[in-house]
Amino acid sequence: MKKIGIADTTFARVDMAKIAINELESNISGYKIIRYTVPGIKDLPVACKKLFDEKECDIIIALGMPGPKPIDKQCAHEASLGLINAQLLCNKHIIEVFVHENEANNNKELAWLVENRTREHVLNLIDLLFNPKNLIKKAGKGLREGLKDAGSLLE
Repeated sequence: MKKIGIADTTFARVDMAKIAINELESNISGYKIIRYTVPGIKDLPVACKKLFDEKECDIIIALGMPGPKPIDKQCAHEASLGLINAQLLCNKHIIEVFVHENEANNNKELAWLVENRTREHVLNLIDLLFNPKNLIKKAGKGLREGLKDAGSLLE
């Protein structure tokens, strides 16, 4: 049975893991979810490494909501670098799902973006783990998770 790790934070303003779990349950069966919640996004890399090393997860989705200030963007960048390092150390995928608070004009739009980006990235996780050929079909399409797709330059 495949193990899917979900690393999320208490700093997020939405329970992103709950959304991810709902999307997983709506689309596939035959897996086990292991959730690890940490205080903030800079804690996500070690949470993911522990999910790989100690819980033997096959893939992880890392969920977080950086704040709107420059320091928040810096922290998100540092967390991203840590997640990349964890992927390379473990030779396994971590799907990073960050939604910055200033990506939307109001709380309603922000909540919509969090939900849609999380759900769309869960579908990417499912393809990576169970149906990798599906991603080949989507290559070069300018797909954007949570936002309007940019589209292909050649179509």
